[in-house]
Amino acid sequence: MTVTIARISESALDLDAHLLAVEEPWVGAVTSFAGRVRVEDPDAQTPVVALEYSAHPDAEAALRRIAADAIGDRRALVAVSHRVGRLVVGDLAVVIAVASAHRDDAFVVCRTVIEQIKRELPVWKKQWTADGESLWKGIGG
Repeated sequence: MTVTIARISESALDLDAHLLAVEEPWVGAVTSFAGRVRVEDPDAQTPVVALEYSAHPDAEAALRRIAADAIGDRRALVAVSHRVGRLVVGDLAVVIAVASAHRDDAFVVCRTVIEQIKRELPVWKKQWTADGESLWKGIGG
């Protein structure tokens, strides 16, 4: 139905702002997803200290398309943002809020958005670890 926010941002992400962006009187269910930078990664030998995200110039348009495709013909609202730049452990990297009349649609759309972001969004991350090593991860990683 509507994508209220689809943003690639250099600024800190605000889950509450995304929740407000999907607030409507007809909404009966709201789901959210907050992806954070974590200290552990199976590909890292030592603790993760930071991630550095970069995005293709078309990433915001791709994010909007991913959200719209996830909605499909459902009556739902989506607000989604992905962060770029250097993030430290605990920072929000991606935030999604989905509202619909019923919980099943909200859960399905939210899950679809994050899974498609991981598969399709042209955003890459460089992972920094405590030992000074770095590892690039791209779409799907």
